[in-house]
Amino acid sequence: MKSAVKKLLCCGAKSFSQRTSLPEEGRVRVYVGNNRDTQCKLEMDADFLTHPLFEELLRFSEEEFGYSYDGALRIACEINVFIDLINFLKSATHSPYINNTSF
Repeated sequence: MKSAVKKLLCCGAKSFSQRTSLPEEGRVRVYVGNNRDTQCKLEMDADFLTHPLFEELLRFSEEEFGYSYDGALRIACEINVFIDLINFLKSATHSPYINNTSF
């Protein structure tokens, strides 16, 4: 089931990115996946970037992919783990990092 969700998200993200060149205000585009050939392009709330869990993920991604590259942020993480993290951040209503917009 999770692999089907991943495929739908990736396909939807690719078709969405063909319609617009920039993410909506308050959102950021990211490539998620451990392998560049299988990365999925997604958008997420920019507010999540300052969460300590996400900062740690970005540090790990910098080690994996380097810091200097063009385009969207690259997140070295399994897609289903990334989605679980985003869902956790969205569900933590007591958190100051939460913006009630959709993933």
